Order: sequence, then structure tokens, then C-alpha cells
Amino acid sequence: MAFDARWKIRTLWMLVLTLIVSPGPMVAQDAPAQKEPAVTKTEQEQYFELMQVFVDTFEQVERNYVKNVDRRRLMEAAVRGMLEELDPYSSYISPEELQRFNQSVRQEFGGIGIQVDKDARTGRILVISPLPDTPAYKAGVRAGDIITEVQGEDTENMPISRAVELMKGPPGDEVKIKVVHAGSSAEEEFKMQRAIIKVKSVLGDRYNKDGQWDFMLDPENGIACVRLTQFGEHSAEELGSAVKSLQEAGMKGLILDLRFNPGGLLDQAIQISDLFIESGTIVSTEGKNTRKRTWSATKPGTLAGVPMAILVNRFSASASEIVSACLQDHQRAKIIGERTFGKGSVQNVIDLEGGSSALKLTTAGYMRPSGKNIHRFEDSKPTDEWGVKPDDGFEIMMSREEMEQYSRYRRERDILRTEGPPATEFQDKQREKALEYLRSAIKGEAAKPAA
Repeated sequence: MAFDARWKIRTLWMLVLTLIVSPGPMVAQDAPAQKEPAVTKTEQEQYFELMQVFVDTFEQVERNYVKNVDRRRLMEAAVRGMLEELDPYSSYISPEELQRFNQSVRQEFGGIGIQVDKDARTGRILVISPLPDTPAYKAGVRAGDIITEVQGEDTENMPISRAVELMKGPPGDEVKIKVVHAGSSAEEEFKMQRAIIKVKSVLGDRYNKDGQWDFMLDPENGIACVRLTQFGEHSAEELGSAVKSLQEAGMKGLILDLRFNPGGLLDQAIQISDLFIESGTIVSTEGKNTRKRTWSATKPGTLAGVPMAILVNRFSASASEIVSACLQDHQRAKIIGERTFGKGSVQNVIDLEGGSSALKLTTAGYMRPSGKNIHRFEDSKPTDEWGVKPDDGFEIMMSREEMEQYSRYRRERDILRTEGPPATEFQDKQREKALEYLRSAIKGEAAKPAA
């Protein structure tokens, strides 16, 4: 690197350091006020010395490392390394990752509407299921189809990420795929226009013939089961709509299945909790640089008088634990299954580079209405207070083998089929216990603990 270029880089870094350590502008006030204590010289020097280490290292790597390096990759690696020192949940979201992150939270993207996986037998892309009312579903793409070509590219040994990249994009643009239907050897070409695909987070037990979810698990007793897969931007709205329809259909008991739900948006967890309790604390949060906040329930729109059971397991985390803990503390629902994961921290997503990248930073922790802790710290023991435990007598564990069987069973039931029932069967002990409890509750009988 030329001396002039190195000098410009160092000058730029020195300017950044000056901005970091210099005190901010004073604000005029009408009356005398308590001044913030000035940053001491020692603190300024510490900031400067620490940042100087970073600047010198960056410069030495770029000038003397055996190979040419990408400056951006170096910077992103440094940021990631810094955040790894904090906790497992703080992270840097690069421009490439930000789009996927936003799609996950917003529950929508431009695409054709199919779930895909790698076909082990052919090495090509396998259609797991089309999504209802999407371009792929309307065109005639079916579960079990092998995609042989996407946008003119052969899919043999194609990574799933590449296939998804080709099928996603701006709504209105044309996508061409070639498929081989199950039991056939002939290729069929489909041409379809991308649309906004809205990914539902509220699911039922299986699809009806009309492509809608069937929530009613036990029609005879009026017991419904709603699966919530994440807490995205539209989750509370989706759940409220499903509950309203079920009330109109004569629902007498509700199972809310939060198993394998990793969490999501705090405001959605608060709205969903508010849907089921009329008053009292939902959750409170407190952090080093944030004031303590408490959210309370309101009566309008509350689903009251319908007994509830919530299914959780060791993978239910974050927002799932907020809802479970809230309804358990208010004795609104029976918690059935396994102790939850124990993630009681809140992450803020902070825009960087004008919104082209982001920082997900832990800024607060949350507490359940009872004031008990949810977060499982590194040194937490099984006997410590963390997570959400099933109610007494309602702990039902699943072995690793049973979880694998359940995953296969659910994949089969989540396929949108044109004919025939799913082939895989599974005895879901946790859900059966919830059904047993709700049948007793509807009849006014005492709940029976697990055997």
C-alpha cells in the first residue's frame, strides 16, 4: 500500500477516535440543571488506547499479511468477534443476511410458494409441499415433484440455497421450472409469475380439502389445536382471527402448541398473552440503559371462559416463554410437556450503514408476572429457577427417538394433499395429555396428573 493511502486510512481512524472520545455539545437551558459528570482523562485515554490497538492491527494485516484481504470481511469479522464475547444472542447481520432476517420477521417475500428440500435419491430439488393459494399451487406443482430445472439451470447437485435464490425475487417477474411428477418420467414445464408469499405462523392439525387449516382436533368435545411456529409481525393478528373463527364454530377448549417455537417479536408475545387474560401483568423488562417497563393486560377482546392447555418442550424459547409464563402465573392455562429453553433476554435490532446491515444487541432481560427469573445463565443448575416448567403432574418428556418420529409425522401432516390421508402415524403423548385435561375441564372434573 502506498504511504499516501495508509496516511488517509490512519487519518480517518483518528477522526473516528476523536468523535468517540470527545464530549458532546452542551445544550442551553432556562434554569440551572445538574450537569452530567465529564468523562475523565483516564477514560478518554483508555478509549483511545483500545481503539488504537484495533487501528494498528487492521493496518498491519492489510499492509503485511501474506495475501490480499477484503477490508469489509476483516471489519465484519472484527465486529462478530466482539459480539461473541457478549452472549449467544447478540450478533451482526450483514447486508446479505439482512434480507433473509427481515423476511423471517415480516413473514412475507416475493416467490412462487413452495417448500423444498434435497432429494437424497436423485440429488435434485424435491417439492415438500406447495403453499395454498400461491402461484405454484395454482399452476399445478404438487408435493413429491422433483424439480429438474430452475430458470434454465439444471438442478442436479444444485444447493438448495441456489434454487431458493432463483425462485425468490420481485413480484410480477416470471419464473420457469421443470418438474417430474411422482410416478412419471416425463418433464413438465411451469411458467408462473412471482407473488407476495405470506408465510403463516398459525397452523392447524392438517389441511382441509379446500387448502385451509383444520384446527378442530376433537369435534365431538369442541377442542381445537392451534400451532404457533414463531412470533412474526402478523402472528397476533393470525391467532386472533383463528380464535374468532373457532369461537363461532363452537370451540369449548383450546390447545396452544408452542413446541419447537424459538420466539420472535416481543410485542407479538404481549398481544397474544393479552388475548387470553383480562387484567394483570403480562411481562416486565429491565436493562442497564433502559428503564423498567411493565406491560399489563386489557379486558376488551379477551377469550374468557374457554379452558386452555399450552404445549411446550425444551426448544420453546423467548417469546414462547413469555406467553407460557404469563398464562401459567395467571392460572389461565395448564402447561404440559417439558421445561422450556430458558431465554429471558431481549434483543434490539439496530440499523447500521443506513439500514443496509444491522446489529442485534441484547439490551434487557424480562421477568414473568410472578417476578421469577426465566433466563438460563451459563452457570445455572437444573435446580435453579429458569425457564417455564410444566404444571405439577403434567411433565411428559419425549426421547430423541420420539422427537425424530414426531418430526416425520408432522412433515407428513403438513403436506397440502389433493387426495388421501397422511401415511405416518404417531402417538403424541403430550397432546393426548392436553386433550385428556381439556375433556375433564369441559365436564368440570378435576384434572388428572400424568401417570
